[in-house]
Amino acid sequence: MRGWSLQTRLAWALGALVVTFWAAGAAFTAHRLLTRVDAVFDAEIEATAERILPLAVTEVLGREEGETGAQILPLLRDDSGEQPMIYIVRAAGGEVLMLSHGASETDFPPYEGPGFRTARGLRIYEDAALRGAVTIAVAEPVTHRRALRQELRVGLFAPLAVLLPFTLAGIAALMRLGFAPLRRFRVSLARRTGADLTPVPLEGLPAEALPLAETINRLLARLAAAFEAERSFAANAAHELRTPLAGAIAQVQRLRTETTEPGIAARAGEIETVLKRLTRLSEGLMSLARAEGGPVRRKVQSDLAPVLQLVAEDAARLAGGAPVRLDLPEAPVMSDLDPDLFGILARNLIVNALRHGTPGAPVLVRLAPAGRLVVENACPALQAPDLARITARFERAAATQAEGAGLGLAIARAIAERAGGGLDLASPIPGQAQGFRASARFVPLQPHEPLARSAA
Repeated sequence: MRGWSLQTRLAWALGALVVTFWAAGAAFTAHRLLTRVDAVFDAEIEATAERILPLAVTEVLGREEGETGAQILPLLRDDSGEQPMIYIVRAAGGEVLMLSHGASETDFPPYEGPGFRTARGLRIYEDAALRGAVTIAVAEPVTHRRALRQELRVGLFAPLAVLLPFTLAGIAALMRLGFAPLRRFRVSLARRTGADLTPVPLEGLPAEALPLAETINRLLARLAAAFEAERSFAANAAHELRTPLAGAIAQVQRLRTETTEPGIAARAGEIETVLKRLTRLSEGLMSLARAEGGPVRRKVQSDLAPVLQLVAEDAARLAGGAPVRLDLPEAPVMSDLDPDLFGILARNLIVNALRHGTPGAPVLVRLAPAGRLVVENACPALQAPDLARITARFERAAATQAEGAGLGLAIARAIAERAGGGLDLASPIPGQAQGFRASARFVPLQPHEPLARSAA
């Protein structure tokens, strides 16, 4: 199971950190502001009581003796025109001396002494004058203060709700931009074929990724050296075997012509067959080394159609004039693919079709301008396990009786993959009951600057 990428983890971590700090900062600011608001409102209530109490005392002392009854006064208004505060002035025995308009005696609890308290849904400040003969209680509804607190919270957190998504999106964009060199590095590695062991470009990589890239380059260098040693050994061994094998074949053929004994002639023929098989094997090993290690692209373009025509005619001639039908496009198939490698690719596919196809049945060879070489031959349908393994080295179909070293399709696959494509096999041929189709895909032109066309 794939884990989260480093980019995603860092983005989530930074996002969570920013959200946490912003929320904590907003909560702390809200707490300080609300505490300050409570203090301001309490101070306002206390100041109101200090303003009303002297007036109430004067009013009470100015009454005529025997005059009783509560005086209803307008309630207090704040700067917004609202009337959040109410008050009551009482005598020491609890008699109501003054009462704000809209207030009721039952709204206020009994006097308990100077100071603030909260009761009956009111924030109340109480004070006394004339040694407790006159008391005053100024109250503000808790709902009024609660509404203001809610407005403050909304004013603090609402901008965060709008800005946080943009902040998180900015963090994600910056993280993606910062990890762009690593992403390009990963994509360049993923696009490489198995035969591409060139060093990884280090330009633009951050310092943290350079040791990894340098380690990969050292590993690629060791692999390239090992593969080159293997290819060189196979090519040199096959090349060194050609001359001794050719001399041995010549001696055996001379022995066959000089001897008059049938037994010796038959034994010489068997030896000649084995030596020719060894010769084909050495040639196949040299072709495989060339396919896996030779240059794939050239600096000039060339038309692949004449190369294919020459290879097909030569393969048909060596097979005793076997029928090979060519289907070439009218327009040239221009490519910077090395013509020698393309010739090896085409020769191995055509020879494989002639060798393992039904004797006398034509072999169809078709070249598409889009970079596809298709070779079809008639034969009994192959089993799926055979199709899966015959592109490996020294592997052949279980039912075949034809001679061969099992290298032809391996060579074709190596060239096609190094050319940016691959080798697709199908049996039976789609739409038919039998037959074998080999389709080699290659990139006809690399996506770089236009190449100069060769004089040939």
